[in-house]
Amino acid sequence: MNNVVISIATLIAYIGSASLIGWRLFTHQPDTNTARLRGFTLGLAYAGLTLHTWLLYMAIFSHTGLNLGFFNALSLAAWTVVAALLLSSLSKPIENLGLVVLPLAALTVLLDMLYPSAPFLGESTSWVLKLHVLLSMLAYSLLTLGSVQAVLLWVQDSYLRNRRPGGFVRALPPLLTMEDLMFEMLGIGFILLTLALLSGFAFLDDMFAQHLVHKTVLSVLAWMVFGGLLLGRRLWGWRGRKAISWTLSGFGILILAYFGSKLVLELILHQPT
Repeated sequence: MNNVVISIATLIAYIGSASLIGWRLFTHQPDTNTARLRGFTLGLAYAGLTLHTWLLYMAIFSHTGLNLGFFNALSLAAWTVVAALLLSSLSKPIENLGLVVLPLAALTVLLDMLYPSAPFLGESTSWVLKLHVLLSMLAYSLLTLGSVQAVLLWVQDSYLRNRRPGGFVRALPPLLTMEDLMFEMLGIGFILLTLALLSGFAFLDDMFAQHLVHKTVLSVLAWMVFGGLLLGRRLWGWRGRKAISWTLSGFGILILAYFGSKLVLELILHQPT
């Protein structure tokens, strides 16, 4: 099947699921209708994820090498976020976060369809480098989901402080559930980021090469921020706005480390990263 057709079907599934989430949040449906809508909403999201998986497999794993150009990497990050959200929704009522996550994932699919990139990790590339890249992408993706959680926590906390629990905020899971999920994603993402950095320092010779030094330094700085947050949570029970501030600070540094450098080098200077 043509990849353009699959891309369009993925867009329809993601946007359709997000639209149904919005419908459930902003209209008052009877309990029976809500349960039915939730099932159909998750079904659409899983269909989009399945199609997205096929697209990424075809785009990234080619006979000429591993293709993780800017938009492919962005699409892979979005896929990981959607997959983590849907898996977590099996045990926690958090599918409403798809209202933010699914449209962003649809946007990455659209950009990947419009601006295909060329492979930059050929068949001769060592498995260590490929493992390092994939670990990095998974880490960034899970830390991104944790940061989305942090933004929603901030909104939820602000509404509750002002005693204005609107329809959207009322539909979110309880604060403690949201916060626990945030730290769960941050914890897994931190472990993956640690493994990515260790694999880079242990097996790669050019982690501080001129075109990589800013990425390496910023990644280590982000690792220190997330590690400090998790340590503060464990030792001193950090939570609330302090945890949100640390999360968003670490995420901002991480975005500059990876996607900022890829944006400048690939799309502006037209150099491989």
